Amino acid sequence: MLCVIFLFALGFKGPAQTSTALSPAPPARDYLVYVVCESADKIVLIRFGPGGAKIESQMRTGLMPMDINGPHGIAVSPDKQYFYVSEGHGRPDGSVWKYRAGTDSVVKYTSLGLFPATTDITPDGNFIYVANANFHGDMVPSSISVVATDQMIEVKRIPTCTMPHGSRLNHDGTKHYSACMMDDMLVEIDTRKFAVDRYFMLAAGKEMGMAGAPGPHTMTDHKPSCTPTWAQPSNDGSVIYVACNQSNEIVAVKTDTWTLARRFPAGTGVYNLAMTKDGRLIATNKRGQSVSVFDPVTGHELAKLPTKRKVVHGAVISPDDRYAFISVEGIGSEPGTVEVIDLGSLKTVATVDVGPQAAGIDFWKTEASKQ
Repeated sequence: MLCVIFLFALGFKGPAQTSTALSPAPPARDYLVYVVCESADKIVLIRFGPGGAKIESQMRTGLMPMDINGPHGIAVSPDKQYFYVSEGHGRPDGSVWKYRAGTDSVVKYTSLGLFPATTDITPDGNFIYVANANFHGDMVPSSISVVATDQMIEVKRIPTCTMPHGSRLNHDGTKHYSACMMDDMLVEIDTRKFAVDRYFMLAAGKEMGMAGAPGPHTMTDHKPSCTPTWAQPSNDGSVIYVACNQSNEIVAVKTDTWTLARRFPAGTGVYNLAMTKDGRLIATNKRGQSVSVFDPVTGHELAKLPTKRKVVHGAVISPDDRYAFISVEGIGSEPGTVEVIDLGSLKTVATVDVGPQAAGIDFWKTEASKQ
């Protein structure tokens, strides 16, 4: 009894403190987010505001009316006038499409490589970088496509490695990063040269940075142990965080010395990453049915939030750092979901069902609330 009294005198709080905490205040404005649904061939616009989350509009995408086109990645232009969607399937190659935001009308599309997947756009909006992931093809080196957004012309196809994924640019747009799922590699492209500058081997105990493009010898007879799926630059570009989907780790690589900074445990099947302006790292756990929030400097997991459905996919942060929007694929005939996490309280505050296999997700804009 004396022990219990002493703990309460020190202000001890037990497990009940989470359940008694006040609910987060609802947003004062509406947040609009685009998500693509890979199995449904849909582009969905989500509106989240004071009344919760709902589907604002949705449309079908792709050329093939009788087959699945497989929209996978999406990137909104910096001026918010357009967005770009990569389509994994085609005859034989995939493609990338330019849409006018808001009206959702097609401007133009162009063919790329085998299964274009993750997509990012330069800060000036002039180029998009698309990883030709080649998920279903032979285990041979693939590429990153560079597309000029004005005329939607592929200006360069840069050979990288086997099954590239996780296409991301640094804040300045001078470097592009992608992960090689079957080669356990991080690849850096110099965007001024449209060429590979360096690569980094990610397997535990074999970490090594090298200059130039990876040679064919690097990618033979290799059994992946990391299976990286995402490369996320820090806000200042000094560190690249890589999600090791197979080993359930995050690897941090220093860009100045191109050496290992640290590796730390992550959730089961860590898949995609996003970073807040205040430096927290959001990680989706594809096999773990959850989302983790990390302090990436220490590797400490600040929170782990369960999701409504399994196969957690993408993440995007609102520009004001208030919310994380998470796409969850679902299984079989289940719908996908978009879940909204309040980054102040670290609580899930809204979910909305969308088409099956919700995948790529990106933020469009905020505006005065309609609710």
